[in-house]
Amino acid sequence: MDHQPKFFENLSGAGKAIAVLTSGGDAQGMNAAVRAVVRMGIYVKAKVYFIYEGYQGMVDGGDNIVEVSWESVSSILQVGGTVIGSARCKSFRTREGRLQAASNLVQRGITNLCVIGGDGSLTGANLFREEWSGLLEELAQKGMIDKEAVKKYAYLNIVGMVGSIDNDFCGTDMTIGTDSALHRIIEVVDAIMTTAQSHQRTFVLEVMGRHCGYLALVSALACGADWVFIPEYPPEEGWEDSMCVKLSENRARKKRLNIIIVAEGAIDCHNQPITSEKVKELVVQRLGFDTRVTILGHVQRGGTPSAFDRILASRMGVEAVLALLEATPATPACVVSLSGNQSVRLPLMECVQMTQEVQKAMDEGRFVEAVRLRGRSFENNLNTYKLLSHKKSDAELPKTNFNVAVLNVGAPAAGMNAAVRAAVRVGITEGHKMFAVIDGFEGFARGKIKEISWGDVGGWTGQGGSILGTKRTLPAKYLEKIADQMRTNNINALMVIGGFEAYLGLLELSAAREKYDEFCVPMVMVPATVSNNVPGSDFSIGADTALNTITDTCDRIKQSASGTKRRVFIIETMGGYCGYLANMGALAAGADAAYIFEEQFDIRELQANVEHLTEKMKTSIQRGLVLRNENCNENYTTDFIYQLYSEEGKGVFDCRKNVLGHMQQGGAPSPFDRNFGTKISAKAMQWISKKLKETYRKGKVFANTDDSVCLLGMRRRNLVFQPVAELKTETDFVHRIPKEQWWLKLRPLMKILAKYKTSYDVSDSGQLEHVAMHTPKEAETGTI
Repeated sequence: MDHQPKFFENLSGAGKAIAVLTSGGDAQGMNAAVRAVVRMGIYVKAKVYFIYEGYQGMVDGGDNIVEVSWESVSSILQVGGTVIGSARCKSFRTREGRLQAASNLVQRGITNLCVIGGDGSLTGANLFREEWSGLLEELAQKGMIDKEAVKKYAYLNIVGMVGSIDNDFCGTDMTIGTDSALHRIIEVVDAIMTTAQSHQRTFVLEVMGRHCGYLALVSALACGADWVFIPEYPPEEGWEDSMCVKLSENRARKKRLNIIIVAEGAIDCHNQPITSEKVKELVVQRLGFDTRVTILGHVQRGGTPSAFDRILASRMGVEAVLALLEATPATPACVVSLSGNQSVRLPLMECVQMTQEVQKAMDEGRFVEAVRLRGRSFENNLNTYKLLSHKKSDAELPKTNFNVAVLNVGAPAAGMNAAVRAAVRVGITEGHKMFAVIDGFEGFARGKIKEISWGDVGGWTGQGGSILGTKRTLPAKYLEKIADQMRTNNINALMVIGGFEAYLGLLELSAAREKYDEFCVPMVMVPATVSNNVPGSDFSIGADTALNTITDTCDRIKQSASGTKRRVFIIETMGGYCGYLANMGALAAGADAAYIFEEQFDIRELQANVEHLTEKMKTSIQRGLVLRNENCNENYTTDFIYQLYSEEGKGVFDCRKNVLGHMQQGGAPSPFDRNFGTKISAKAMQWISKKLKETYRKGKVFANTDDSVCLLGMRRRNLVFQPVAELKTETDFVHRIPKEQWWLKLRPLMKILAKYKTSYDVSDSGQLEHVAMHTPKEAETGTI
């Protein structure tokens, strides 16, 4: 099965014409997708056209279909919505309308369509494709085109990208716009929490999602809501009583606020709607709590796209052009989608059919089936929410007599607190006694350890930094004292949440097992560091928040430059030797270059970059953005690069530099980090319970095999437990980075979108996969 690698530079778009349109409801990130399609299309020498106002523009023709240039899509990356407009179109639903549309496309030689929209828009595109040859025959009979054209433009190729804030499309983990919509919701919830706490209020929040509860479910997970109503999982009979009991219990536990999240399409088990007003009336009548309703409405569709959506849309846009270049008359219309962190192609109609199956299951009251059809990521979210939101009474809890300690190690990363909360609550649910260690290994040695309860971690998901306190100190010099503390407090398992130091720490503790029996217990690490430099995981908690900080800052800096014209900014990012933040930040902010340690560069490359920017200043885009990882090169420092650019650019552009510094470690965690932290940590805790059962012999826990010290990481499409001992071979210990990093494959994308000649290995893409129905078992190992 050893294929020759396939490079995109061998694929040519010469002689092809690609048109891009956005249709249906708008979503943040659509512009990033449009930009990627246009630039990639022009890069491979195809002609690229905008179709304004969705299908309406295709039917109306004229000025609605225009050829575009590289500069046409400059400065749209950070803009929400869609700059080419979207409209609902009645006429495209009729054959006459489609006939007119076909005529408009053929006149311009367009036979490749890239459609960005929801399932309705994509279904329409597929029908258009199936009718295409019939439409051309009819146009020829009417004398509107000649026989030659019918032959020449015989096939229409279609590639779809799903732009929808609801994340209601089966076959992709995330649709374009979902992450940004979550950002808007979480910003609002965080703001509401402060006012609700001041007045001891209950807030009922209504979020979008007519047929899909994804936004409601994930925002409930991300803010620790008391109750959530979604269409796929209606509450059981008598939910009114159980909800009121839970709300009053929470108040009795000194919780000053309640948050209830309602999806706009929420229903009860008799398919009757549950509205936010109805919920409010219920709380006021039964409990007399001061209750307010907030309907988020179109705020969720607005605002600037998050870093995740920009990167997702840019990757999908490039992949869509590749799919069009490789399409043959026999290839079915496909959708470019995301699975784990990989872009895949799926047959469009398979996805649409499965999406419709979900609705059918809900209409017929088969709710368990509906949740399963939504996919494993949705099912995982629901299971985790159920696990964390409802505290069982002491009588219901099992008693294991195990004590589990949780600690943070390394630098603070946003999302650490969400991970601690999930660990504590899952641990308590599993029947363990949970202990919190203050200030990492150093605090552990000093005996800063205390029991932590369910209520102690309430409201932690939205807090930045590390509430437990964290230190970079490694355990090696405190082994004796830590062993003492483990013995004194009878600690039977350890959960370490942190970055590279946490990984080194676990290696040291497992090496010390020979000498100290106390360390012969299950230990697990959950990666949390803004640098994303931990081996064994593609993502770490905190990196997404840092990436959003970098992206927002770059947006502001670019805006300041567009006022002064002809200015280049050099921005230094964190990351140690790991170039993740610089590289992904450059992709999300639309930078011209990113200097990273993993890809060595020399003075000739710096020179080429200056020349590239000089050329760029001659166009209408008169500003530049260059990112540099803090340790990319010891001699080519940020100052050196700034001075070089200033000197070489004299008379053409001027330079400014900016070191982002510790703002990258701060801030409230992004929805992704809250959610990732919560789910990965809950899973790690379940692993600990399993290991404790396996290793409990004759009244004590004894675990000294490699597989009892693991790191839980996200690998391609799955969450996997890997023994830290096995990860040693994958680690560059000198530079504290993994030897192989998946995101380096995305490096050419940034260069292509910035108009650099580059080589891009596309061997991974191109195979059309099928929409897999997952089994309930799979949900446990599932993606995030």
